[in-house]
Amino acid sequence: MTFKYLAFLTVGSFLVSCAAGENDTGLEYSPQMYHAISYEPLTQIVDEDAGNWLDSNDEDGHGEFYNSNPYNPYKMTMREPVANTVRRGQPLPYRYTVDQLEAAALVENPLDADDASVVKKGKELYESYCQHCHGAEGTGDGKVAEAYAGVANLKGAAYAELSEGHLFHVITYGKGLMGAHGSQVSPDDRWRIAKYVKELQKK
Repeated sequence: MTFKYLAFLTVGSFLVSCAAGENDTGLEYSPQMYHAISYEPLTQIVDEDAGNWLDSNDEDGHGEFYNSNPYNPYKMTMREPVANTVRRGQPLPYRYTVDQLEAAALVENPLDADDASVVKKGKELYESYCQHCHGAEGTGDGKVAEAYAGVANLKGAAYAELSEGHLFHVITYGKGLMGAHGSQVSPDDRWRIAKYVKELQKK
């Protein structure tokens, strides 16, 4: 009988100790396995007095932990990106939304206007992303235009005075029949296309 009471008391104590509440997490075996300290590789904390994220715990009062790499010349926890890596989520050069076309049209092309490689690359990009709709000469006679009426004639009077900022914005968000290409073409390449379209309109 004594053994039964002892067993009941042991099991009861174990169950009570496992209870958790708002201010009491109960007893846990190796709590750091359940409450891991987040390691954020994009943060850069150089203060060694902030604590070490490897051996700190929730009770030491530290909210941030020293995570700089002493072996990296920039103290970074990440390596430099591989050459020619394409950045995701690259921000626009302005904060105008899809319906703020007039304001976006005033933004100037940041690329060097005298750099011949800008137009050359713009031509290559135009042929890849635009020619199938707008045609080789920009007159709206591409293969897609044979099936869908209303493709813009970039040499038409309505388009001749459009700024490069306007073209950049339309490439980014789309307009009318044209879909948005912001997720497919980098900001710099959009500027190159805009520069080439303006050159195309001069022919």
